[in-house]
Amino acid sequence: MAQTKRKRSQNIARTTKGRSANYRPTKEGAGMTKKGAAAYRKANPGSKLQTAVTEKNAKGKRAARRKSYCARSLGQLKKSSAKTRNNPNSRIRQARRRWRC
Repeated sequence: MAQTKRKRSQNIARTTKGRSANYRPTKEGAGMTKKGAAAYRKANPGSKLQTAVTEKNAKGKRAARRKSYCARSLGQLKKSSAKTRNNPNSRIRQARRRWRC
């Protein structure tokens, strides 16, 4: 049986400064900007990438996305080094703060 090759996703620039920033700096909460998510979707047609759920009282599917992200990122936090776990300014902690985990 012939194997089909998966198309590799195209990378977008990992910039955190200037007008072309696709990612937030750590101090601003880490993660992708709206512009970065749009650039990723353009480079990878069919992608359903979304930005962080940041509102206080998310309802429905958005609340479920937040709950899922918080559970996943807690696992990442537990598996990280002690230095990262205990640093309040690490990227994972900043991202969790942005998502209100």
